[in-house]
Amino acid sequence: MTDHLVVPRERHGIELDEFLCLLYPLLNKGFLRGLIRDGKVLLDGAKTLHSKHLRTDQVVSIDIDEQGVDLPKRPVAPVLELDVLYEDEDVLVVDKPAGLPVEPERWAKGNACLSGALLDLALKRSEVDVEHASKPAEGMDFRPRLVHRIDKDTTGAVLVAKNIETERRLREAFAEGTVHKSYLALVEGEYPLADGEETLIDLPIGPDNRKSGRMRVDENGGKASRTLVRVEQRFGGFTLVRCSPLTGRTHQIRVHLSATGFPLVVDPSYGRRTSLALSEIKRGYRPKRGGSESPLIARLTLHAERIAFPDSSGQLQQVEAPLPKDFQRVLKQLTKVRPPRRSGGTNSSY
Repeated sequence: MTDHLVVPRERHGIELDEFLCLLYPLLNKGFLRGLIRDGKVLLDGAKTLHSKHLRTDQVVSIDIDEQGVDLPKRPVAPVLELDVLYEDEDVLVVDKPAGLPVEPERWAKGNACLSGALLDLALKRSEVDVEHASKPAEGMDFRPRLVHRIDKDTTGAVLVAKNIETERRLREAFAEGTVHKSYLALVEGEYPLADGEETLIDLPIGPDNRKSGRMRVDENGGKASRTLVRVEQRFGGFTLVRCSPLTGRTHQIRVHLSATGFPLVVDPSYGRRTSLALSEIKRGYRPKRGGSESPLIARLTLHAERIAFPDSSGQLQQVEAPLPKDFQRVLKQLTKVRPPRRSGGTNSSY
């Protein structure tokens, strides 16, 4: 069946593939571009390019044969409601929970992911019929676009564009260094910095050929990678540090901290733990007889706490994500059993 869609005034100037993405939110852009390339999408009766800018009252004809092709499956949304930390006409900042990958995982595409949750949010707001992927949804207000990523087991602020113009502007802002991210990391050891001091870790990073998906410091073939680090709070044998990545390499903070001798307290890839239990930090503590001990935290001790970005007017917006309960629990116990140590200043409190 062929749908004939008239370009409304408010969509004047939009690119063809972006127009279709709003009308068919359950179909991914790659699939829609394939239809355009194969001549199954016509503009005023003629073949065209996916990048063609549309004019008011032009007619887009699209032929989607549900029987003849396998329609792509949309990303799976988790059974939770996303916490929106900030929103304006162009962007969302959401608080990503632990254990949720940003995009569908390569070997587990049927599992829930943040992109699925974002699409679900947009669909619900627009009251789109999610049972029919090939039915146009003319009321779709926006289609969320991730402009950066954080690790599956890292929590915190993720910036999302609501339109293609904003996506391009924010990607350019990332490239120019005008988007600033700040993470809280709980690390092994007592970081040798005085309060108020900052250090720059400047070590190139590249793929670790010995293990797929893992990164390492590579002085010869790695890409330039820089992370600013300062101490937030001290404990006996542990330190809470604030890390500000100046570049955007995969696993950058985790690799840099590990390479300098202060890995995350919990990090299966670059540290030595998969979880942290109270018995590991409290001398003489034993769980009740016959009971098993639950970990204080069982994921990366890394939280994307702040992100600052220029809005459409050029004004810098700063958004903070609250520290998750498991991270708060660890810091509370460390404060009790490994009292913070002072070094010429006042410690932060969480």
